[in-house]
Amino acid sequence: MKLRIGSRAVALLSAALFSTASLAADIEHQTDYSISLAGLPLARASFHTALEKNRYTISGTLHSAGLVDIFSRTSGQTRVSGVIGRDHLRANEYSMSYRSGKKGRAINVTYANGNVVHASMTPKRTPLPKNWVPVTSRDMRNVLDPLSGLIIPGKARVCPNTLPIFDGESRLDIKLSAKGTRPFKTKGFEGEAIVCGIRFVPRAGYKKGREDVEYLRRLQTMEIWFAKSDAVDVYAPVYVRIPTKLGPVTVSATRFGG
Repeated sequence: MKLRIGSRAVALLSAALFSTASLAADIEHQTDYSISLAGLPLARASFHTALEKNRYTISGTLHSAGLVDIFSRTSGQTRVSGVIGRDHLRANEYSMSYRSGKKGRAINVTYANGNVVHASMTPKRTPLPKNWVPVTSRDMRNVLDPLSGLIIPGKARVCPNTLPIFDGESRLDIKLSAKGTRPFKTKGFEGEAIVCGIRFVPRAGYKKGREDVEYLRRLQTMEIWFAKSDAVDVYAPVYVRIPTKLGPVTVSATRFGG
């Protein structure tokens, strides 16, 4: 199993986790995360969240660390803004750019009432392979962005749940199943976390039969933990674990609000 499985998993599942700085009315917070593979550091992420009335903005950076930084330095920036709704945080604008070695990519998406009205990616993926599953207009209706899509209002059900995600290229469902609670402690938080199992269901915008996508689709042992921010009554991820043949990829909050 190649390392790209871990990278794909982090990109598709933990991008949302990186946005989980605690929210409070007209206040700003910083949240930090560590990403590792089999205990070895892969990357660090820092995110800043600001809330003004019912509107939110999240901006963040990610930088590779450890051996990954030696062989192929990776960095990324992301930003999302939108409105806090009853059941979800609904994005209006989402952007992401990254560079790994000599390669880079930038994605911009505009949403309106949960529907995608514009999406662009630079450089474009051309030519598309024959086994590419295209994204249709129907796939871009009633979707969430990959950053704030996993922040769940306190009165909504955390899991079981199905989250329809569109990240500017791929459309996927993240299916959450209930697995109880576990204690979690980090800077700014100590208490019980809701534990959910994760199922990754690709819908469109991917190469059918691709090894890493098929691996994630079949995987039934992924977990995500949600902690509650009492300040604004929302649940947000603090821990993700994704098994791979090279060892588990873990994303853990080293600071959660505070």
